[in-house]
Amino acid sequence: MTFRFEHLHLRSLDAVKAGLFYVETFGAREVAREGGESVTRVVLDLGGLTLFIEQAPEAGPAAKPPNRGIEHIGLAVDDIEGAVADLKKRGIGFVFDITDVRPGLRTAFLDGPDGVRIELLQRG
Repeated sequence: MTFRFEHLHLRSLDAVKAGLFYVETFGAREVAREGGESVTRVVLDLGGLTLFIEQAPEAGPAAKPPNRGIEHIGLAVDDIEGAVADLKKRGIGFVFDITDVRPGLRTAFLDGPDGVRIELLQRG
């Protein structure tokens, strides 16, 4: 039996606004909106990752890292210094600035909508 990754599903207080964050911040492409005039789900392509963002106003509070379950989304970049500088210029705050984790791995972390922790990482 073979398993393949298919999608990541997030829940949001405002799916449209959260989707716009990923489009404007990381260049994701909106693929679809479901639910008609009252949007129930936004579907994005984030660098080949299918991301479902479901409207979920009744959901409890967002998890605060470190937490169980999905801890963060990792996005690879070729130039972490340039990516972090660009995002900061656009008003994006970072939880952890650029850190040299070990030789060949540099990371930085920010929080997206609904408490989703996002890691930028550069390998090499």
